[in-house]
Amino acid sequence: MTVKEIARHVIDTLPNKSSMDDIIHALYINTKFEHGEREIQEGKGISHEEAKQRLQKWVK
Repeated sequence: MTVKEIARHVIDTLPNKSSMDDIIHALYINTKFEHGEREIQEGKGISHEEAKQRLQKWVK
């Protein structure tokens, strides 16, 4: 799927009353998810346990 096709698909899944901000946000979120999935496939992800350890300093 080309980038243009992905953008069309994301936009087509939104409600007809979506604002331009909604569209931009949906495209941004989709891009970030795709980037994350690509990193995981490349072995750059971290385990659930490691993520919990890293978050401990932020959760009090």
